[in-house]
Amino acid sequence: MITNRWTAVSRRGFLAAAVSAGVLLAATACGTGGGGSGSGGGTADTLTVWFPGNSAPEIELVTKKLVPEFESANKTKVQVTFVDWAQMSPKLNAGFAGNNAPDVFGHGPAAAAGFAAAKRIEPLDARIAALPEADRTDLAPYLASGQVAGGQYLIPLGGSGVLVAYRKDLLDKAGVTEPTTWTEAAEAARKLTVRDGGAIQQAGLMLQSAKIQRVQSFQGLIGSEGGELLSADGKEVTWNSPEGVKALEYFAGLYSGDGKVSDQLGLDFANQPAGQNPLATGKAAMVTATTGQILQMVKAVPELSSKIGVLSPLKAVDAKTFGGATTGLFVNADSAKKDLAWKFVEFMVSKGVNERYAETVGGLPVRASAVQGSYVTGQPLLKPFIDAAPAYVGSPNVPAWVQVRDVLDKHLEEALAGKATAKQALDDAAAEAGPLLAAQ
Repeated sequence: MITNRWTAVSRRGFLAAAVSAGVLLAATACGTGGGGSGSGGGTADTLTVWFPGNSAPEIELVTKKLVPEFESANKTKVQVTFVDWAQMSPKLNAGFAGNNAPDVFGHGPAAAAGFAAAKRIEPLDARIAALPEADRTDLAPYLASGQVAGGQYLIPLGGSGVLVAYRKDLLDKAGVTEPTTWTEAAEAARKLTVRDGGAIQQAGLMLQSAKIQRVQSFQGLIGSEGGELLSADGKEVTWNSPEGVKALEYFAGLYSGDGKVSDQLGLDFANQPAGQNPLATGKAAMVTATTGQILQMVKAVPELSSKIGVLSPLKAVDAKTFGGATTGLFVNADSAKKDLAWKFVEFMVSKGVNERYAETVGGLPVRASAVQGSYVTGQPLLKPFIDAAPAYVGSPNVPAWVQVRDVLDKHLEEALAGKATAKQALDDAAAEAGPLLAAQ
């Protein structure tokens, strides 16, 4: 177990809720947001595709290089529109209502169950089954993130994970070895915490604790305890189990009590400029970070490349951490060009193409074989994230997840701030979320 050393649906309704899912994934994946607008439909000989986000490098790669390559190989035309994450679901809602939604569109895994329930997306099981066995095996690590009730609906474009990154120089200075369990991480954090009177000058360990991020941190912790947020069928809350209480007590103990190792509860360091990340500035010895955040830090402060290390998923009962697929592609169930739409999806996750895409957006390629590619071999800090893929646990893929997540987030905040015990917070969250799950 984790030893605590400080203290013991309708279509319309779903699409409105899915806005929040897009915002979540923008925060945990590639940092996309903002962007252009446009409408689906197109002409009879044009495939329409919507991507979420406004990342200039991604737009440049997709529109100037990848799409022309696909058009040339398939003798067709593709109309690509990049849509702000927050606007993607409203635009899709309007597109479905007006019968001019795109043939292919990007969204996050958290949206899959709702789209499937609304019958807006095409099942892709037969398409996957028709792929060569080598391709199915190569894509297997991330395909599960796009499944709903065992059926494949989303094809992930990239992956990401949350691991503990550390400053080698600070651990060496304190005589601390790399922890392998959460208990060892707690012990190391105490030794690494530097205080000046009552103020903490150097945090020993910081887990992401800002809005929504704290749900993901908690999900990794409860997973490592052997627990789950929801039952296997997604109909009942299970986060208020003994495993969940232990996980939340550990999480809260990092930020409260005489033995706290950080006083920056709620700091959104994941979305700060990379050079201001507490790990980059030396204000924290260990932090949780995603693939993209690590690469951005090293890019902003090149000398960090030799000072930063990344731990394998820490273990309590099991070694689990939040992660999995980020943005993926869906095929519109009403598209008249489903074969061509699938060809485009298949192209985007093909060898070479997907590696170029992942490198551009700063994520993980979805193919296992990419570990041998130039992008991964040229970035040693990526390897721990790729190796950790079997330990990743993603958000529950149920239609009501976005609302349920927000309920849990609210009550986690109460516990982390010391306004409720771990047990009380999780029980209260379960009581409020239960009806949402029952109604889906």
